[in-house]
Amino acid sequence: MGRPRTTLPFLAPDRDGHNSNAIEDGLVRREPPPGEDGIPHMVARFLRRFMSGNQIDGGSRTEEEEKVYSWLYALAQSDKDMVFEYVQSTERGLSFTEAERRLRENGPNAPLDYTFPSWWHLLWNAFFHPFNIILIVLSVLSYITSDNPNGCIMLALVFISVSLRFYQEHSSSKAAMKLSEFVRCPIKVQRCAGRVEQTELIVQVDQKDVVPGDIVIFEPGDLFPGDVRLLSSKHLVVSQSSLTGESGTTDKMADIKENQSTHLLDLRNICFMGTNVVSGSGTGLVISTGSKTYMSTIFSNIGKRKPPDDFEMGVRRISYVLIGVMLVVVIIIILAEYLTSKELSESILFGLSVACALTPQMLPLIVNTSLAKGALAMAKDRCIVKSITAIRDMGSMDILCIDKTGTLTMNRAIMVDHLDCWGVKREKVLQFAFLNSYFKTDQKYPLDDAILAYVYTNGYRFQPSKWTKVDEIPFDFIRRRVSVILEIESNSRDSKSKSSDRFMVTKGALEEVMKVCSFIEKIDSGSTTAFSAEEYQQILNLGEELSNEGLRLIGVAVKRLTKNRIGQSKKDDEITESDMVFLGLVTFYDPPKDSAKQALWRLAEKGVKAKVLTGDSLALAVKVCQEVGIRTTHVITGPDLEQLNQESFHETVQRATVLARLTPTQKLRVVQSLQTVGNHVVGFLGDGINDSLALDAANVGISVDSGASVAKDYSEIILLEKDLNVLVAGVVRGRMTYGNTMKYIKMSVIANVGSVLSLLIATLFLQFEPLTPRQLLVQNFLYSVGQIAIPWDKMEEDYVKTPQRWSQKGLPMFILWNGPVCTVCDVITLLFLWFYYRADVVDTEDFFRSGWFVEGLLMQTLIIHLIRTEKIPFIQETASWPVVLSTVVISAIGIAIPCTGIGSVMGIIHRSHDSFSCCNQIAA
Repeated sequence: MGRPRTTLPFLAPDRDGHNSNAIEDGLVRREPPPGEDGIPHMVARFLRRFMSGNQIDGGSRTEEEEKVYSWLYALAQSDKDMVFEYVQSTERGLSFTEAERRLRENGPNAPLDYTFPSWWHLLWNAFFHPFNIILIVLSVLSYITSDNPNGCIMLALVFISVSLRFYQEHSSSKAAMKLSEFVRCPIKVQRCAGRVEQTELIVQVDQKDVVPGDIVIFEPGDLFPGDVRLLSSKHLVVSQSSLTGESGTTDKMADIKENQSTHLLDLRNICFMGTNVVSGSGTGLVISTGSKTYMSTIFSNIGKRKPPDDFEMGVRRISYVLIGVMLVVVIIIILAEYLTSKELSESILFGLSVACALTPQMLPLIVNTSLAKGALAMAKDRCIVKSITAIRDMGSMDILCIDKTGTLTMNRAIMVDHLDCWGVKREKVLQFAFLNSYFKTDQKYPLDDAILAYVYTNGYRFQPSKWTKVDEIPFDFIRRRVSVILEIESNSRDSKSKSSDRFMVTKGALEEVMKVCSFIEKIDSGSTTAFSAEEYQQILNLGEELSNEGLRLIGVAVKRLTKNRIGQSKKDDEITESDMVFLGLVTFYDPPKDSAKQALWRLAEKGVKAKVLTGDSLALAVKVCQEVGIRTTHVITGPDLEQLNQESFHETVQRATVLARLTPTQKLRVVQSLQTVGNHVVGFLGDGINDSLALDAANVGISVDSGASVAKDYSEIILLEKDLNVLVAGVVRGRMTYGNTMKYIKMSVIANVGSVLSLLIATLFLQFEPLTPRQLLVQNFLYSVGQIAIPWDKMEEDYVKTPQRWSQKGLPMFILWNGPVCTVCDVITLLFLWFYYRADVVDTEDFFRSGWFVEGLLMQTLIIHLIRTEKIPFIQETASWPVVLSTVVISAIGIAIPCTGIGSVMGIIHRSHDSFSCCNQIAA
């Protein structure tokens, strides 16, 4: 019936007999420190939390993370018997009934409980924008006043803006669905059945149906369906690359008790959800599933605390300002017009026209056209832009966090050297390493290709044809070495007879090769001596020194065999792989890309600093960074970051350029610290599952086409090639896009606000409307059409050299200093028409409107060239030909309208002979 169950005193079951949650709560509950349980301390804690607001604490774990960490550490430090008690299970496994009950209680085993927002919710978020509200209100009023064309135009602009925003948010909301794909597989589970006599059964269940307390059986290639406490293990090797980003493997064992000082991911008796078995086998007790696993802490922050978009917030603030100005100005104009004309409908129509003139109607079109143009340009550079707003963010990016593997390096091994035990280059070490790689057939690894390439390209002649392969002991992740048995003919003293010598050649991980060596060869003297402890330590020191230089190492050993000593079984192989002679070691290096140093230098020129956030070792990361020109004066590792308090954490993150051995959560905290404390716009380039958190939190998430599906889903930009030069081009495109968008915003606000203030002054000064509603709408429409060419404008070289961000003070000051330009010009025109052409006479109001119409259109059109550059327009700096062409065309149309039939329909006239005679009569 299994091991008898006992109840811990503080873990009494509830009325229903369910106490698994109470057990976990009991283990993770922590008592407050002495002296911190009084009311004053409670008030102080509340004030600290209140004053901190939503600030991201990059240096400490969340409450959910603390619970998961405490639970895992508690079980890692406990005996197996106690682990069964904690999880409320037996050595036979759970019964089918109990498993079903726990599945109902805990829910499906998914690392992220993600609820997709409904389509109408996304549509509402896309629709509810102040700018859209303005256009919709104006379009409704246009239809009420029978101005149908203008109403249709504004509704079309709203439809374009809402459709694009809805499509982007609806596509990105489905990204979390990919999280369940890589953990969905059948799992072997031990369950017990029978009422009288329970029988142990091995059944296969879907990963989502695994519950806490299940006993799972795993073999090479299997994924762990939850956080697992090992019960038994046999040469178990696990890959945790999905969590750590490191390409190496980790040895796991069941018969061990860990302590609190061990790093969480280094716990040898705990296997984590999402990791996989490389070799070996074993059984384990599922201790956490679903949202309570370590993996859930990684993805629980997905989509949360996304940094606010400065541009969107700025546009929203401008929209609110325009609404306020519009309400004040339009109400004043309607009242003034009504007091003059006593026509309420005409006054409202004129006020509505003024409101339309104040609204930057082309903003969605200009912004999306600029972004789409940048996306098409980046597509030519083999870069897919999933979210076009990311292009604008790239223009603001001032820090790029990158992973070392495959981004800065070629992601392949190149052989560097072949050394003996004293670090001296020896050809014999290379010869036997070459023979091992040449004759092994079980599986070729990149290191074998690197050895063969080194030998062939450097002209060595080792004559492998003289050797004959006899047998092979293949590589496995337990021994971490491979051996081949070779034979070579040799001449005996009697020249008429020939004999053969048989050797075992072994290469593999340095420590594992040294374990099977009892002798060491002094190649310079040709003598073989016993392997002393001093020599053993000397080789380890040499290996550590080379590793600190960023090199990978393998050891090489050889042994002369007799013909009857060929292993027929694993035990015989172990006997054969013993008492070997250690020859030396071979070093390898993953070289940096030729383009990486140049690309990083170009990014630095553009004001973008690079930081390396990697799961690899610090020594290897530092070596690569030195090669590509990244400063390594301030470096730190993930375990060291864990020991820092919040203030020290933020300070270290801002200063460090290389951060190694980082967990996914630590990468997230680094990115958030750079954003909140450093006030940086951060881009993150990653391609693994372990990068998903940082990719989602970064202002610009960048992945590669060969990356994990989850990483690509949470990225806004996908590179078809791992080339940083593509990002340099993207930064330039982003700044050009941002610059052209800001041109339109500045032009629209200055020209529209200036013109509306001029209309307000003219309305109060004159006894008639300075422009009819139809003339005002046509003028505004022509001006808006002329701005369509802005996305094709060029930017000055100095502008794209620095990151560009929305300035809360810069834009208002710019408007304050440049806004009165249009108003002053319009007032001068008003005074000129008033005094020179006697426009104060009512009979000449059509002529006044004609002059005001043409002058206002020319001023609004030419102001594009004044605002687009800080230099003297047309002399020191000229706009692109599409902008110049649009200016000429719109100006020509505005000047020609008074001379055409369209002008007559609109009430616009040119200064004819009849007009002069009329004025002469009035003057007389």
